[in-house]
Amino acid sequence: MIRNRHIIVVGLQPWDIGIGSNCKNMALELSRHNKVLYVNRALDRITALRAGNDAKTQRRKSSLKGETMDLQAVTSSLYTLDPRTVLESINKVPFPFLFDLLNRMNNKRLAREINSAAARLGFSNPLLFIDNDFFRAFYLPELLNGVTETIYYIRDNLTSQPYFKRHGVRLERQLMAKATMVAANSAFLARYARQYNDHSYDIGQGCEFGTVPAVPPAMPEDLRQLPRPLIGYVGALISSRLDIGLIEHIALAKPAYSIVLVGPEDGTFSASKLHQLPNVHFLGSKPAGMLGDYISQFDVCLNPQAVNEMTIGNYPRKIDEYLFFGKPVVATDTEAMRMFEDYVYLCNGAGPYVEAIDAALEEQNNGSSLGGQRKQFALSHTWENCIAALGEKFSALNKLN
Repeated sequence: MIRNRHIIVVGLQPWDIGIGSNCKNMALELSRHNKVLYVNRALDRITALRAGNDAKTQRRKSSLKGETMDLQAVTSSLYTLDPRTVLESINKVPFPFLFDLLNRMNNKRLAREINSAAARLGFSNPLLFIDNDFFRAFYLPELLNGVTETIYYIRDNLTSQPYFKRHGVRLERQLMAKATMVAANSAFLARYARQYNDHSYDIGQGCEFGTVPAVPPAMPEDLRQLPRPLIGYVGALISSRLDIGLIEHIALAKPAYSIVLVGPEDGTFSASKLHQLPNVHFLGSKPAGMLGDYISQFDVCLNPQAVNEMTIGNYPRKIDEYLFFGKPVVATDTEAMRMFEDYVYLCNGAGPYVEAIDAALEEQNNGSSLGGQRKQFALSHTWENCIAALGEKFSALNKLN
């Protein structure tokens, strides 16, 4: 366990992000036994111009102008920082040497703000925790005062994406190599990181669980008119992560089944043929506190994941959320999903998906008692356990040194 340390957390996701965030959850758990400074993503010039009306951008600008405090207390041991600086937007710079020069300048601007905040908080010998940010945090291990230990956390294969690929492939590998250790949320990503840092470990994944009420919640109004069975997915509908063709096949193969999709859509989903199918129902975004109301009503839960460089190593948090409600789950078979194989129907291909959904429905009709086992398995994936695993690996590494 990491205890009684000052910890600086830098990542891609700001504290006021509107979706679930591993980085936030980990910072909260770390703050139970440590003092934590969570650094919000600094504004860059293009974001300031293009997303000027976004609420997060407005908050950063207010801090820049001195209208709001740059340091905000979340709890007595957790603080957020809105850096009072603007970074240059440099991702399209084609030449590595020029990109590195400008990136160091950006890192220096950010380090100046972090060092100021850390000094005001009385930080000494801080531990640096970097969440997947291999651009803005690349030079921070050298630029932050008193930092001698760095943990790099990888939760996504971001360098497979066009925005990050040009410079990110080399920079992430270099950052992992110079980190004290690398923590990953899946065996796939840990194995990838181990190519560049021998001290790379799969620390698992946590999940936020509410409570299953003693009396089942009332069925959401927009589910009431839909014929059963309800085959549902909850989460962002992003075409790079979900297989639209697979969902379409399921809907066409089983026209009597209601395919229920709960979450915001990207442009590809919005323009897809799924909107023309009478048994596919897009219910839009819902407040986080209501998602369990929908999951509890599903007969079968889906994770129709697309398999690509980005997704193949992902740990899907929603699987734990589904299992927490004891639901049968049909999901795409990947290396990261193998840990769920005793509790989830894993398959690849449209035909096997339809067969697995039918098998899951048959299980439900036969009064399966697997629900309790599924819930207990999901409950083992807590942020407390995740951070405990992180601390165990970090402490063992320190003993070696």
